[in-house]
Amino acid sequence: MTEPNPSGRPGRWRSGAESRQRILEAARALFREHGYGGTTVRAVAAEAGADPAMVFYFFGTKQGLFGAALEMPEGVPTAIESIFVGGLDDIGARMVRTLVENLDTSDRAPFVTLTRSALTHDESENLLRQYIDREITARLVTLLGTPDAAVRVALLNVQVLGLAMARYIVRIEPIASASVDDLVTWFGPLAQHCLTGPAPSR
Repeated sequence: MTEPNPSGRPGRWRSGAESRQRILEAARALFREHGYGGTTVRAVAAEAGADPAMVFYFFGTKQGLFGAALEMPEGVPTAIESIFVGGLDDIGARMVRTLVENLDTSDRAPFVTLTRSALTHDESENLLRQYIDREITARLVTLLGTPDAAVRVALLNVQVLGLAMARYIVRIEPIASASVDDLVTWFGPLAQHCLTGPAPSR
């Protein structure tokens, strides 16, 4: 079954798989050239010879498109959005739970997305850093709105990345085999303290 041709141009729309692949290839090329922040859905659609509505149909959001281009686990963009539901209250616990639940259920080892996409390792690493900076770090800094927000978020990143490394890469026990609830109980308050705890005295 072929897709509808919203533009009326013959031959422009073929099978769903072909259109989706064409959009992905265009996205990878533009993300590589312009970075995450400099690439728009409209630009990707134009490069692929598609309507922007078709991009949203396949990938939902720019985050979804980026995740597919880098072969992230499918639920990551939605999971990131869930962190910001509820403001600052218990955001540390939400972040730890979101991280662990998604990585635990991923069908491949964490961070493999850095090497399995059509981009080179360095390109993928740079783009993933841009994505994290824009969709997580910058949003947390804005949400905090304090003079020391950037430092607080950086400290949070250290905690979260350290947990991921210990559980999934180095597999340090008992962290590697701990339940999600136990990790949230132990690490949630640490993450929360980084963001909203009292600043150290000088």
